Amino acid sequence: MDDDDLRRGRPTCHVRFGEATATLAGDALQTLAFQTIAEDANLSTETRVLVISELAHGAGTPFGMVAGQAHDLEAESRAVTTDELQQIHQLKTGALIIAAARCGAIIAEASREEIEVISEYGRHLGLLFQITDDLLDVTASAIELGKTPGKDARAKKATYPALYGIETARQRALRVHEQACGSLDHLEGPTFLLRAIADFILRRNA
Repeated sequence: MDDDDLRRGRPTCHVRFGEATATLAGDALQTLAFQTIAEDANLSTETRVLVISELAHGAGTPFGMVAGQAHDLEAESRAVTTDELQQIHQLKTGALIIAAARCGAIIAEASREEIEVISEYGRHLGLLFQITDDLLDVTASAIELGKTPGKDARAKKATYPALYGIETARQRALRVHEQACGSLDHLEGPTFLLRAIADFILRRNA
């Protein structure tokens, strides 16, 4: 989507193999995700249907990643409000993270209340990931990122540093991290791995 030449320090698929092949690869991988779930004999039929529904909702509906990417492109080169920026990030990044969290809870046979708590955690985690990603784009080097830094600013994308500045964006990331971890206080049982994920995202440098 960002037409970058690098990803994780290697040439991106469309640069190495062409746009047509890159598009087909994306289509194939997304289809494979649904096939993998549908054919997982370790899950009951009911669970498979629920997980497929969650993944579809997070990926392609008007409330999923595709919608977020569309809003992100539409917002380039124009001023956005705080609410618009948060909605873009919650959709383009958060929707699939929420889906992953909910799918794990469903497979673990969590209660409806527990799934809602996990959903709240996923919402904060998705926003945290995007804020830190925005910050890295303006503070990290190409070697650290494994991709070209500064592309958000050149594309005039809607980002937290662009709207608030770097320091305020960092403070926002800390608050969202606290909210993500705080939501886990409503779960019984060990949550250290989920908290560790939030810690890792807050402190990541690539």
